[in-house]
Amino acid sequence: MTGHRWTEPDGGVDVRHVQPYEAEKLYRCPGCDHEIRPGEGHEVVVPRDAPEDRRHWHSGCWHRASRPPKRDAAKPRGPAPKRRARRT
Repeated sequence: MTGHRWTEPDGGVDVRHVQPYEAEKLYRCPGCDHEIRPGEGHEVVVPRDAPEDRRHWHSGCWHRASRPPKRDAAKPRGPAPKRRARRT
């Protein structure tokens, strides 16, 4: 893993993308519990305070898990609009 850039997103972890040609081992993604096969690009996520707890994630799983929730998700929804009855 030398010579590669690590990003430092919020949350106290370092993240590095593993290129497909670098991926030589089988891992299990904690985001979806599916395999990350050799030859599949993915992310290595290392907690700064516990580097021994590093995990390998599918890129999509990591991006979904690490992004903040949508603003609209926090807003309470009102009642659904009434639909007109269908004529039969």
